[in-house]
Amino acid sequence: MADPVLEQVSPVWSRSRQAGLAFRAATEADLPFLSRLYASTRLEELAVTLWSEAQKAAFLDMQFQAQHAHYRKHYPEADWLVVERAGQDVGRLYIERWPSQHRIIDIAFLPEHRRKGYGSALLRDLIDEAWLAGKSVSIHVEKNNPARRLYVELGFAVVEDKGVYDLMACAPPGAGGV
Repeated sequence: MADPVLEQVSPVWSRSRQAGLAFRAATEADLPFLSRLYASTRLEELAVTLWSEAQKAAFLDMQFQAQHAHYRKHYPEADWLVVERAGQDVGRLYIERWPSQHRIIDIAFLPEHRRKGYGSALLRDLIDEAWLAGKSVSIHVEKNNPARRLYVELGFAVVEDKGVYDLMACAPPGAGGV
């Protein structure tokens, strides 16, 4: 059965379909899941603090709210998607398609759904979609992000050093960077 949100967003995401991924527009009702997902991406970083679990939870909630507000303000035309697999929420994909490039704002999976090929399938589909439109794909990646290896493997290269982050892009063959 076709995924109506996926068809609306992009008809070329065949690898994601083969990996069993489906997509739906995120709503206010998804905020608890999205907050939990965000927190799961920061666990290692906070493990070294001496904060109590309550302090960590308060910090993560504050950071999630700030990130959410920032993304919504600075990427007003983005697709805010919850990634599902077998009827369960497993991740998120935030993407904005600009005239010059497709910007992945955020892509994340719950820990138990990482390193299973889902991110690779989705990123390959995003690259195909952008290249078919003659555009690059770009994303800000933290320098210590374990997924950085995957981005490099898929052809992303650093186009700008942003301090803690690098702006990485994957341009179509024969095209320039971002």
